[in-house]
Amino acid sequence: MLELRQSCEHCAVVLPPESVEARICSFECTFCAGCVDGVLANVCPNCGGGFVPRPVRPAKNWQGDNHLGTYPARTEPKHRPVDLAAHARLVQALNDLPPQLR
Repeated sequence: MLELRQSCEHCAVVLPPESVEARICSFECTFCAGCVDGVLANVCPNCGGGFVPRPVRPAKNWQGDNHLGTYPARTEPKHRPVDLAAHARLVQALNDLPPQLR
């Protein structure tokens, strides 16, 4: 299951489990919507993939004990700001390829 990382890896803005601003790649790298759209150009700096909205894990036990109480979000932050020059080279190398063609 997803770790539900608590903050943007680049700008460190808080992204609680219920946040609709969290974006993840297929490796679960986590960034805020502002960084994905404004800084990263929908290119993950760690793998080159695209981003999708992170699902929200239910806070309440609606069914099968699958909720935050049983499966809490990660508590340790994962903050590793993006090297913007290296990322610009990656974006240029991808030549505007959509995520599904990378």
